[in-house]
Amino acid sequence: MTNTLEIIGNYPVIPVYYHEDKDTCINVLKASYAGGIRVFEFTNRGGNAPENFKALLEYRNANLPDLKLGIGTIKTVEQAQQYISIGADFIVSPIVKEDIAKLAFTNAILWVPGCMTPTEINFAEELGASLVKLFPGDTLGPSFLKAIKPLFPGLKFMPTGGVDVNKENIDSWLNAGVTALGFGSKLFQAPQDANDFSWLTERCASLLKLVNKG
Repeated sequence: MTNTLEIIGNYPVIPVYYHEDKDTCINVLKASYAGGIRVFEFTNRGGNAPENFKALLEYRNANLPDLKLGIGTIKTVEQAQQYISIGADFIVSPIVKEDIAKLAFTNAILWVPGCMTPTEINFAEELGASLVKLFPGDTLGPSFLKAIKPLFPGLKFMPTGGVDVNKENIDSWLNAGVTALGFGSKLFQAPQDANDFSWLTERCASLLKLVNKG
């Protein structure tokens, strides 16, 4: 759990992705890794999610041993148990639930709850969360984090949901004090002339440079 949190801090660009097609999922994972990504969140948002996540884990185990692969959009303890059994490295939720927190900690897995209010953040902290997902990020914005961060000096924060890939938006979040940034649909908008996933590799590399100020 501590190791996963440390890797998130070292590689703070986190793709958040789902696709129904297994081969597409694997190609996206490969392209992201080639761009420097070392933490990847697959989301539980479709009927093929368990099967595709298994395929991603098998590929990761065979080819990308230093990649942390977690599962997102976990709303019930049953879902959490299913993906922990499959082999998820971490659990991300859009909500705060005590039973999911307890299950994750029992299995020594990082749990990242989604929060939108100071009350929810405080509850997550009481349950033992060390990293909180600010969701939806584009609704809350960097100014929200700036305002509430002094209230929670022991917590780390990661916005997801509408986080943009441009330098201005990224700098705003970094200046507000985020530990990492979760990138969803805006990361995966392919150029019209794309015929492979090299654009994704280049975009991931560029984002890591921006976030790491490299």
